[in-house]
Parts: sequence; C-alpha cells; structure tokens
Amino acid sequence: MAFGQGKRPRITGVAHVAIFTSDIVKAREFYESWLGYQEPFLLNTTAGKLDLTFVKINERQYIEIFPEKEAGTDRLNHISIETDDAEGMREYLASRGVTVPAKVSRVRIGNLAFNVKDPDGHTVEFVQYTSDGWTAREKGKFVSDARISDRMAHLGILVGKLDEAKKFYGDILGFTETWRGTRDPKQLSWVNMKVPDGDDYIEFMLYKDMPAPTQRGSQHHLCLFVPDIEKSLAILNARPARQRYTKPLEIRTGVNRKRQLNLFDHDGTRVELMEPHTIDGKPAPSSDAPPPH
Repeated sequence: MAFGQGKRPRITGVAHVAIFTSDIVKAREFYESWLGYQEPFLLNTTAGKLDLTFVKINERQYIEIFPEKEAGTDRLNHISIETDDAEGMREYLASRGVTVPAKVSRVRIGNLAFNVKDPDGHTVEFVQYTSDGWTAREKGKFVSDARISDRMAHLGILVGKLDEAKKFYGDILGFTETWRGTRDPKQLSWVNMKVPDGDDYIEFMLYKDMPAPTQRGSQHHLCLFVPDIEKSLAILNARPARQRYTKPLEIRTGVNRKRQLNLFDHDGTRVELMEPHTIDGKPAPSSDAPPPH
C-alpha cells in the first residue's frame, strides 16, 4: 500500500488483552486450572524472571499476563487488534494524523506489531500474525476441550472522551456502532463498537470521572461467549479450583438481554461469560440517553 493512498488495511478482530497480575501463581490457577486454558509459550527477562505469559483462547486470540510493575495500579496493560497488514496500517494511521512509531517491529514471538495511544490514553497494539511466528507454530495445540469458551467476543475499556473515541475507533479505524446501553435512563453507560472486518467488538465503558486505578479491573474486562450459561456454571462448580474462589457466582440477565456470569480474578479483573443470544431472541433496544458530562 502506498503511503499517500490513505487506504485502511483490514481489521479482522480482537487479538488479545494484556493485563497485570500481582501473583502469577494465582493468575494461572484462575485462567488455566479454573477456566481451562493453556499456556502455549512465555517470555522471560534477561535476568531469567517471567516477563509475560500467554493464555490461548483460540488460534487467534490470547490473554497476555504480565507481572505487575507497581501495586495498586490499573490492571490493563494494553489491548490488541488484528490486522492483515501492519506496515500498511502504520502508514494509514500516520496519514490520518495519528502518532505512530518509525517502523513496525517483529516482536519476540515472531509476529509484526506496533503500538499507538487512543484518545483516553490506552495502549492499542496492531498485530499481524506471520507464517513463521509462534502463533502459527502452535496452531492446533493448546486448545483443550476444557476451555470454558473458545471465543473472546469483546473487550471493555474505560472511555471518558466518547466523541474522541468515536473519531479514533469509528472515523479512522472503521469500527461501527452496534448498540448503546445504560443502567440509568438519564445517562449513557456503554457503547459497543464492532471491528470493520469481523464480528468482535470493543465495549466503551463511559465515565465522566474515571474510577480509581484499583477499581478499574471490573470495568476493563474481557467477554467470553458460552452457548449455555448454566452448563458453564456447572462446569466451573465441578472443578477443584472452584473451592478457592470466594466470590458469589450468580447468573444475571444484562441490560442487553443476554444471560451473563461475572468472574473476577484475584486482582479484580473481570471475565464476563455471556450467551451470544438474547433471552427471547429479540434484540435489546438501544439507549438514547446522553453520555456522561
């Protein structure tokens, strides 16, 4: 793609969410022993300490887990979006006035990637999977039937600047709004934005005043689709790791009319299990409430 053309490469889905943990042993128990995922690979620092590990949801989606750098801080490290042309995306974003690095990097697991900042300061990684990267190398492996879900449907991020977020994700990146929801009819709570070339979406969690860093893990979240929430709960209850989970497990119907079950790791990061369909097959109406101001 030539720089001056201004053509956006394809954005095919949500690739991963990267989070900080205060205890990697407890994180592994939650995401692996309880939720049933496996680690295809990990990376160490030059000193031999864990730098990050990867939890595989499916062939194209992961959770990256980093040891925390500082206690009491935001649990979100970054989010990652898959594209079919990382260099083309870098050039396209530069042509739209987005600050980009001087070049695309080949990351340690062999894929091509670069980072930018969205209007709320979140780090957004664009990744292109390569045929010789570790993601491709482990195709068909580490996808146990024990996985509680085989698809991450969306990521939730805190947004305090809705208009600017809509310009970045919508006008520049081509995401389309699919739904708005609210807890309070006087004020909008969520806006769902779907990737342009796939079905995954990012959920904007709207705030006038951002919550404290220690409270953001319940809002910065990942959502896993499950076909039957009651069966998923039964599976979780039957696993030994359930005995060490102290928070209540309650199936609820969300404002979007889909049955959900919220889980929290030891740091408060929320994993939302959700059925892909509404309780009666009818779509939930979109809210026309104003955003926080």
